[in-house]
Amino acid sequence: MKSVGIFIFDDVEVLDFAGPFEIFGVAGKQGGQAGYFNVFTVAEKPKIAARNNLIIEATYTFDNCPTPDILLIPGGGGHKPDGTPFGTRREMHNQKLLDWVKAMNEKVELLLSVCTGSLVLAKAGLLEGLSATTHFKAVEQMREVAPNTTLFPEERWVDNGRIILSAGVSAGIDMSLYILSKLLGREVSNETAKYIQYDYWRI
Repeated sequence: MKSVGIFIFDDVEVLDFAGPFEIFGVAGKQGGQAGYFNVFTVAEKPKIAARNNLIIEATYTFDNCPTPDILLIPGGGGHKPDGTPFGTRREMHNQKLLDWVKAMNEKVELLLSVCTGSLVLAKAGLLEGLSATTHFKAVEQMREVAPNTTLFPEERWVDNGRIILSAGVSAGIDMSLYILSKLLGREVSNETAKYIQYDYWRI
């Protein structure tokens, strides 16, 4: 059974992390089986407040998190009226996070991002020479942060082989279903989509 670690932080977009959490969490369980993935959350601190003040207690923190097979960095956030950054716009400058992501990148099988989680990967220097997508409202900022990354903002997801990125919010669900197909076959992906009654962009 592979493990999926999902990083969460203050002002994380709920569907960015909860959509993939659901996909990986229910995959393979429709027949009463154990499933294919052990999914957990990890944060810098024990509790975070997601968008709209959804309070979440993380399974692990940076200090005790086991190395997952798959690590996902979601997005969410922007700038307050006074210009103060929040969510990923703040976290992309969090050196402790960037160091942790870079260290994990050396160990995980797959590194994923949803929406503006791409900004964190870009600031960590992990998208140099690669292709990417992100939320349509963050494309210009991505161009500034990652000038050596080729952007495909019209794509729901972009697969670099080991580093895979999705566009905004609900696109993370599509990317996760794509990864099920990539790892386990289309039948598993379709079965999972059918179970959650999701009409996704078929590959």
